[in-house]
Amino acid sequence: MIVNPKDRINGEITVPGDKSISHRAVMLGSIAEGITEVTGFLMGADCLSTIECFRTLGIPIEVNDKKVTIHGKGLLGLAAPAKTLDVGNSGTTIRLMSGILSAQSFSSELTGDASIQKRPMLRIVAPLREMGAKIDGKEGGKYCPLHIEGQPLKGIHYNLPVASAQVKSAILLASLYAEGETIIIEPAPSRNHTEIMVNFFGGKIVQKDNVIISSPVEKLTGQYIEVPGDISSAAYFIAAALILPNSELLIKNVGVNPTRDGIITVFKQMGADIELLNQRTQCGEPVADILVRSSDLHGTEIGGSLIPKLIDEIPVIAAAACYAQGTTIIKDAQELKVKESNRIQTMVSELKKMGASITETDDGMIIEGSHSLRGSEVESYHDHRVAMSLAIAALRAKGETRIHNSDCVNISFPDFFSCLEKL
Repeated sequence: MIVNPKDRINGEITVPGDKSISHRAVMLGSIAEGITEVTGFLMGADCLSTIECFRTLGIPIEVNDKKVTIHGKGLLGLAAPAKTLDVGNSGTTIRLMSGILSAQSFSSELTGDASIQKRPMLRIVAPLREMGAKIDGKEGGKYCPLHIEGQPLKGIHYNLPVASAQVKSAILLASLYAEGETIIIEPAPSRNHTEIMVNFFGGKIVQKDNVIISSPVEKLTGQYIEVPGDISSAAYFIAAALILPNSELLIKNVGVNPTRDGIITVFKQMGADIELLNQRTQCGEPVADILVRSSDLHGTEIGGSLIPKLIDEIPVIAAAACYAQGTTIIKDAQELKVKESNRIQTMVSELKKMGASITETDDGMIIEGSHSLRGSEVESYHDHRVAMSLAIAALRAKGETRIHNSDCVNISFPDFFSCLEKL
C-alpha cells in the first residue's frame, strides 16, 4: 500500500466491530442454549476463523452482512470435530477455545498458521492442566498444534503471572464446566469482556478489585448482542486526527470499556483534545462517540497498570509520539514481544527507516519526538497493527511511504485503507 502525506483528516466514521467481543459472542453463543444473534460483528479474518472452528464442532452459524446467527447447542452440545481445528492467525481463538474444549467429552486438535505456531501456549496450558485438562502439544505444550482430550475439570485458585485477558479468559471459560469455584488473581486489570459477556448469557462471575470468582453453571441462554466499534481500530484515526493540523473527527459507537480505554488516557496525558459524547451502556459494555481535534502533543511516560489497557495500541502511540514535543518512554510492555510480531522490535526498526529517533529497550521503547519523518519503504511483518500504525506515521511524513504486505490489515480492519482514503 502506498501512503502519501495529507494536510488534515475530517469527517465522521464508524469503525468495525470490537474484535474481542465478536470472538466471545460466537464462543458463548455456541455453548449457550437457543439462538444468539450478533449485529456489528467484525468480519475480519480472525473472527471468521472462530466461526469456522465452531462450525467444525457442529454448530450451525449463518453469516449475513454484519449479522451473525448462532444456533447454540448448550454447554456439552459440541460435536467431535472430523478434522484439525484451524485458527488461522488468531491467538484469541486458540487460547480461549482450549478452555472450552478441555471440558468436552471428545478429543480435538488445534493449530494455526506459521505465526501462531511460534506463539507461547504454555501460559494457558499450565493453568488448564491444573484444572485437570489433558493437553499435549509441541515441546510438551509450549507451542501448537495442541491435542486436547476432554476431561472433567475442577476449580482452581490461580495467580496470573502477567495481566493477560487471553489467559484469564481460557481459565474462565473452562470454569463454566469445573467442579467448585475458580478464583483468579490479576496483577493488574486486563480487558474484562469475558466476564461481562458470560454474565450477560447467565453466568456467575463476580469481581472484587483484582480478584475474580467464577462458579460453574448448568446452562447459558442465547442472547442478542450488539457489538460496539473496536477502540483498537478507532485508535488509528484518533492518532491521525491528533497529529494532522486543522483536523476534526467524530468516531461513532465505540466501545469505551475502562479496561480498554488506556489509549484515551495516554493521549490526554500528552495534551490531546478528545471528548466522549453520548455515553451509554450496550449489552453490558460502555459505549460512546469520540470527538477528536488536532492537538500539540508532548511526550509522556507509559507503564505499569496502564499497559494492559492499551497493549494493542502501543504501536500507534509510538507512531504519534514521533510527532510529539519531547520524550515518550514506553515500559513494562514485554507482552508486545509475543504478539503477531515482536512489536517492540518491528515498530523500532520500521520507524527508524522513516527517520524516527527511537530506541528499543527490554520492555518497551524510548521515542524522541518532534523529528520530521520521511516517506520510506517499510515492512508490516504480516502484523495488522504494525501495518496500520505505519500508515498513520506516513500521513505526516515527507514523501511517499510504501508498506509491504499491507493486506494483513484484513485480520482486524478489512476496510482500513479505503476508510482512510474517504477521510
